Formats: sequence, structure tokens, C-alpha cells
Amino acid sequence: MSDFYSSGWSIYIAVTTVVSIIACLVLLAVAARRKVVPGAGNTTGHTWDEDLTELNNPLPRWWMWLFIITVVFGIAYLVIFPGAGSHAGALGWTSIGQYENEQAQAKTAMAPLYAGYAALDADDLIKDAGAMGIGERLFVNNCSACHGSDAHGGKGFPNLTDDDWLHGGSPEIVEKTITEGRQGMMPPLAAAVGSADDVRNVANFVLSLSGSPHDAGAAERGQPKFAICAACHGADGKGNQALGSPNLTDKVWLHGYGVDAIVAIVTNGMTNVMPAQGQRLSAEQIHVLAAYVLSLSRNTATTAR
Repeated sequence: MSDFYSSGWSIYIAVTTVVSIIACLVLLAVAARRKVVPGAGNTTGHTWDEDLTELNNPLPRWWMWLFIITVVFGIAYLVIFPGAGSHAGALGWTSIGQYENEQAQAKTAMAPLYAGYAALDADDLIKDAGAMGIGERLFVNNCSACHGSDAHGGKGFPNLTDDDWLHGGSPEIVEKTITEGRQGMMPPLAAAVGSADDVRNVANFVLSLSGSPHDAGAAERGQPKFAICAACHGADGKGNQALGSPNLTDKVWLHGYGVDAIVAIVTNGMTNVMPAQGQRLSAEQIHVLAAYVLSLSRNTATTAR
């Protein structure tokens, strides 16, 4: 694809644009030379409904002047703005430059408001309706594509309303997660665990940790093999937030529930990526957004009580 957008393509666009304008001028010149021929000499020879004759009169003067003005405007536009191939235009305007300028203006206008929010901690921001309104819009625009507009997530995308945190739920950690992103990786472990039966036994033991329905005999046989998983998830299966390894005892299933789902993860491994938002959002915006994300789980917990 990069070969397609070469200097030859730019030249082609420039030549096509210039030729089109010249063609318009030639058409105008030819049309301007035509004169009204009295009598029947200006007919095309086409007649409909017995007496409806098509004439070949020249264009009205007002129409021709409007055409000339349009061509002049087109030439002026190509001189001032980019449009003739790689020509940058006299003003040096670009859509990216305009976007960045508008973003800078918006940041300048919002700076006093965000400066006030930056001085508040997460608890105070959660109590501020204005801050939460801004946080909600930031969430919808930047996070809802993966986590859902209601923040309940989906398979492979964490639910942000349940107070279950892979990397920790403090304001500082949530801000770090949003700013830098996260990459979670569980390697395929079937070969290390043993046979296919061993993998299913481990899956049943994992289910037993949360009190989920399981085969008790298979779980007992799988407990010794769980030592391979304990390196990340801990001997008690409660995970390790420093590594981002999930708690296996809380009945929160990120990639599916049941023996077959766990067997698939142990066999094939799993990789999850949350993109960093630090280059898209300012530190002040992330501060407000993190407080809003924290409010989602706290509001859910309050409602449940």
C-alpha cells in the first residue's frame, strides 16, 4: 500500500486538477462564441410532441459569469489550500493542524476547570457532580468500546463495577493503568501440567476454589498439579495484583466459566492488552477519569448493601 502513495500519485492528482480547470475554461470559450441564430437555424433537429422543438442556443450570460467565478474560486482555493497534489498551499493548512489547534484551544479553555480538579483527591472528585459528568463523557468516548457503555465489560474485558481489580483498585494504580496501559499474558501450560486428563483435573480444582460446581474427585487429583499455576495465582489461588494474575476464588471469570473454558485457557494460554491512553488524554483528564471508574464500583457496592 505504501508503494501506491508515491510522488507519481501526487503528480497525477495535480495534473488531473489543472487539466480539469483548463477544460472548463475551453468549454466556456467555445460556448461564449456561439450566437443566437434567428429562425430555425439553431435547432438540433429534435422535436417532441409534434411542436416541442429543441434549440441549440448559447448559454445565458449570467450562467457563464457564474461559471467563470466558480473557476476563479477553484484556482484561488488551490493556491491557498492543498489540493493540487503535494502542493501545501500558501496558508500551510492541514486537517491535522486544524485538529491539533482545536484540541489546544479546548485544553486552554478547560485548563482552569481541570486545575481545580487536579487539586482534589479521588474521594472528593467522586462527590463532585460536575467532575463525574466529565468523567462519564471521557469514559464513553475512550473506554466504552471495550468495557461497554455501562462498564460491565464482556468476555475478555473486565467489569469495572464489581470491585474486582487485576492490578489493584487504588486511585494511583487506576491512573497508572489508564496512562500506561496493561498487557496480561498467561502462557500455554498444558505440556507442563501433563495429560489432557491432568488439565481437566486442574480445571476442576480451579472451580473448587470458588465453590463453583465441579467434580470433587477430579479436583482432588488436580490439586497437586495446581502447583504449576500457583507461581502466579498463589498457593491459595487468590492471585497476585503485582503480576495482574486473577483471583481464582471469587467467581469472577474474565474469559469464560466452566471446565471447558478453563481447559482452553490452560491449554492455549491467553493474552490481553489494554492500550495506553497517556498520549490521548492529559494527566488532569486521566485523574478525573480514574475517579469516575472508581465511583462505578463504589456505587455498585453501596447499592448492593
